[in-house]
Amino acid sequence: MAGSIESHAPRFLVLRGGAIGDFIVTLPVLQALRAQWPLARIEIWGYPHIADLAVAGGLAESVVSLDRAEMSRFFVPHPQFTDAQVAAVRSFDLIFNYLHDPVGQVRSNLLLAGARQVLSGSPIIKRGHAIPFLLEPLQALAIYETDLVPELDLSGEARAEARRRLQAMGIQGRPVVVHPGSGSPAKTWPADRFADILRRLRAAGRDVAAVVGEADADAAVLLARELPDLPRLEGLSLVELAAVLAESERFLGNDSGITHLAAAVGLPVVALFGPSSAETWAPRGRGGVRVLRAPEDELDRLAVEDVWAAIGT
Repeated sequence: MAGSIESHAPRFLVLRGGAIGDFIVTLPVLQALRAQWPLARIEIWGYPHIADLAVAGGLAESVVSLDRAEMSRFFVPHPQFTDAQVAAVRSFDLIFNYLHDPVGQVRSNLLLAGARQVLSGSPIIKRGHAIPFLLEPLQALAIYETDLVPELDLSGEARAEARRRLQAMGIQGRPVVVHPGSGSPAKTWPADRFADILRRLRAAGRDVAAVVGEADADAAVLLARELPDLPRLEGLSLVELAAVLAESERFLGNDSGITHLAAAVGLPVVALFGPSSAETWAPRGRGGVRVLRAPEDELDRLAVEDVWAAIGT
């Protein structure tokens, strides 16, 4: 199939939904395509607030939102495509479908709209770690990479703005950043223990900051009470947060998309895992990732001393 891609700079389309972590473990797919075809034009159909990370990192040129009403035509039987949709689909040399497509409806509709070639990869990880599993469809293109890690390299301008943001918060050096949240309570280490770690880091003379998202309200209240002057990274886009993380020293977090993001920008990361599978979902990054597994998969049994030993030195 690799030989069938035309000799001009190819146009690729990657369809990828999911949450932050799901997208970041798919970055190696984009990296492999970019390495093989440096001049390729890559478009992503996904969620812009997440997929814009790939544009910021030079791994894609544009993002189209899957939430647009007309996108629903790709998911239903007997769709009626607009002329613009047909033209868009036919403009790509190759389409990579990483949407949940158990009966092949999306793939069938893409071909119906005139897609030249469609490679499908399941977003449901069925064996091993997520990254090599998601890379498997590229074997049809004679790309056999299995050991890639997500790499998100942001522009100098974005990182300079991140340094200015940190300085405005009173942070002159590179902070240790913690994120006390995750996608579910079962995957979250108790917030008071994050506060304990932050106090120890400060006592050791380290700059610190905390990522606080919309889903982290309870943790945010506790941190505000325990550490009222703690610098908080909140209200940032993912691209802005990625740039701040790239200007930080190291990161501590639960099994969450933000932990994957920290690893992707090259930070040394300590990732706390409870009931979820580290074999499948442990973050990977060039800065190194240390996974701490909770006893009996219960994060409230993970001791502060064990986490301090991992992050505090």
